[in-house]
Amino acid sequence: MKRREFSLTSASVLAGSALILSPVGNAYAQGKAPVAGTDYLVLDKPAPTEAPAGKVEVVEFFWYACPHCFAFEPALSAWVKKLPKNVAFRRVPVVFQDSFIPPQKLYYTLEAMGQLEALHEKVFNAIHVERQKLDKDNLVLDWAAKQGLDKAKFVETYNSFSVATKVRKAAQLQDAYKVAGVPALGVAGRFYTDGTQAQSMERGLTVVDYLVSQQKT
Repeated sequence: MKRREFSLTSASVLAGSALILSPVGNAYAQGKAPVAGTDYLVLDKPAPTEAPAGKVEVVEFFWYACPHCFAFEPALSAWVKKLPKNVAFRRVPVVFQDSFIPPQKLYYTLEAMGQLEALHEKVFNAIHVERQKLDKDNLVLDWAAKQGLDKAKFVETYNSFSVATKVRKAAQLQDAYKVAGVPALGVAGRFYTDGTQAQSMERGLTVVDYLVSQQKT
């Protein structure tokens, strides 16, 4: 979903979601390597990474309320489970406008509380299946309480300096990669691809596989 596409109609959302997981195209089927400037972009200035020495960092930029991110999640999760040991994967929630901040803080709060693995998919389902809005602080807090989380602990963490720091760093990384829309993928602080560059996010994973294979660790 691009920055200017937040007013999409339901029909266009469904159409876009279908395109994201389209089959790998002829270029990859024929064994051609992804092309810089076409299938992926090379950053002018390296972006910061958090991967330990000897590992290649892969970042998914996403937004919980993005229908394309929701559609991409099953394929991404399956792909992550098969990553080689030299790859360090992490997700980074983006902020294109103020309403993105509460779900971004929700992500980092769940991470800090050790609840991300258990509740990450439930956040997506709450928004896209149950049609709940989580774009305001009070709505996020109400949802968290319904998941059985300690309300006082959640509020403390949600408003903590550590979560605020992660939010700030996420914005900096988003800018460093020049993220144009979500979902998108960054590799090794040097390369960027998304559904537009790769023609689909499934092909984007193939591009990332190629880029990872080219990195020396």
